[in-house]
Amino acid sequence: MHEKNLNGLVVIHSAPSALRQHIEWGLNSLIGAPQNIFWREQPLAPGTVRATLEFRAPLGTAAKIATALKNWHYLRFEVSEIGSHGGEIFRCTPELGIHRATIDSVGSILIPENVARVALAHYDDLKIRENIELALGIQWDTELEPYRAVDLQEVQRLRAI
Repeated sequence: MHEKNLNGLVVIHSAPSALRQHIEWGLNSLIGAPQNIFWREQPLAPGTVRATLEFRAPLGTAAKIATALKNWHYLRFEVSEIGSHGGEIFRCTPELGIHRATIDSVGSILIPENVARVALAHYDDLKIRENIELALGIQWDTELEPYRAVDLQEVQRLRAI
């Protein structure tokens, strides 16, 4: 039995300040209810802001959100939806574009059989590694990690107070 609504998370790591209202309007229309989005400056990219938004919505909402957000080429973001049987994660950077992966119920990326078969079809160890890294989205993780760290540093600072 599939769940009607899944838990979702939108993390906008960096967006030009001028796009805030457009992003809010898009998210509100896709999620179906007004969202209170708290924007903060992104110190790693001057002139940009960051925000995190949790939502509960039908299966496929994360894909719709990711599709809408990727049309603004200057955004760095992650969108995920997850339920008791798993879900999906989308990551996007201006340089790499969008990456989609299926995840299990704890957020680990699952590599589909056909992707594993393609990776193993090569006799070149380097090509196998590249295909598996692509399936896992290693490049996206590497590029987004400094932006994730900004939020972690902020949490640590608040806990120290």
